[in-house]
Amino acid sequence: NRQQQNIYNTTTITMSLSTTCRSVVQKSLFQHSSSSYRRTSSTKSFVTVHKTTASSSSSATTFPYEGGGISHAPQQQQQVSTLVDNLLVRTRELMDTKTHHVVAYSGGIDSSLVAALLQQVYEPHKGESLQAVLGLSPAVSQEQLHQARSVADHLQLPLVELTTDEGTDTTYIANEGKACLACKTHLYTSLETVADFAALQQQEVGRGGGGAQLYNGTNADDLQDSTRVGLIAAQNFQVVSPLSSITKEQVRIVAKHLGLPNWNAAASPCLRSRLALGVEATKHHLQMIEQAERHVRLLIKEDVDESSNVRVRMLAGQRAMIEVDDPNVPKVHACLEELQPYFQSLGFKTCAVRAFKTGSVSRKVNDTTTTTPTTTNIPSQEEMQMRAATA
Repeated sequence: NRQQQNIYNTTTITMSLSTTCRSVVQKSLFQHSSSSYRRTSSTKSFVTVHKTTASSSSSATTFPYEGGGISHAPQQQQQVSTLVDNLLVRTRELMDTKTHHVVAYSGGIDSSLVAALLQQVYEPHKGESLQAVLGLSPAVSQEQLHQARSVADHLQLPLVELTTDEGTDTTYIANEGKACLACKTHLYTSLETVADFAALQQQEVGRGGGGAQLYNGTNADDLQDSTRVGLIAAQNFQVVSPLSSITKEQVRIVAKHLGLPNWNAAASPCLRSRLALGVEATKHHLQMIEQAERHVRLLIKEDVDESSNVRVRMLAGQRAMIEVDDPNVPKVHACLEELQPYFQSLGFKTCAVRAFKTGSVSRKVNDTTTTTPTTTNIPSQEEMQMRAATA
């Protein structure tokens, strides 16, 4: 178990890899050996601290976290075991001859599973390295950041946090259908820098030298979604997707079998995905959504858990659309008058609720593939005052 295999001492690196600092970071930051990463320069403006230390007795083929196990019949358990074995073989094959492996990590179930698979099959004794990289921006909520760090700690996974700069990209800000492409392009550019740095450090100590490979958590269901234009960026950067042959449901089954703590967590894409097309992806808008969503979740906390969907969408005209799972729609609707003043204080003009639907604002209104659930708008502050006066 984890206590018996306490072979890691995990902390976190926080990087801001702007163009001006990359050369400084690459020249001298960490000295890698088979058992530790240690800081060798005082680039405090770029790095705030530290990394994972592993004992030399660690094994790439041993899970450094508790086995989950699922309550299926023996035949089903065997099927899951076979699926896991096939994924491990596939992942190892995809690693090819590369020796530096970098995961685009968000703390979501998909990227967490990819990191866990890589952790089992990479070969540090042959000079291979593994890093999970988390991009930080206003589009990443504090809740998502906490989950990402918690899962990385549970997996005892080397985690790098870096600040990305898609918020300065006019294509991203415009949010007219290519924001995800712009965001992923910035992310993978930063990941390449991390990968190149890892390769450089390995070469300096005479280990590795076989090149770097980037990975993401794209699954088979994602490949069927035409709105995921970030996949174009993945293709441009030759990012490998070990889960591309299995569905989201299978991802959860495997993750539960392996004991990942977030196996049943609701999907939580970036906050930018809550913006309707054409609503600018500004830091202010993203902060409005994050605060509103947190407030709604707290209000109905007795009725939701980690698997529950709670989203606040921003529609054109500063209109807020709360989306929750069907059973919770009446509960939120009953709270709308209570929510209205808080939402207005954030900058929203109106507030409504409807049943949750994945990607409900990722297409144009006239897209026939998108249906709009029934919504219930609450009266404005002026209308409420008039009602009170005539009551």
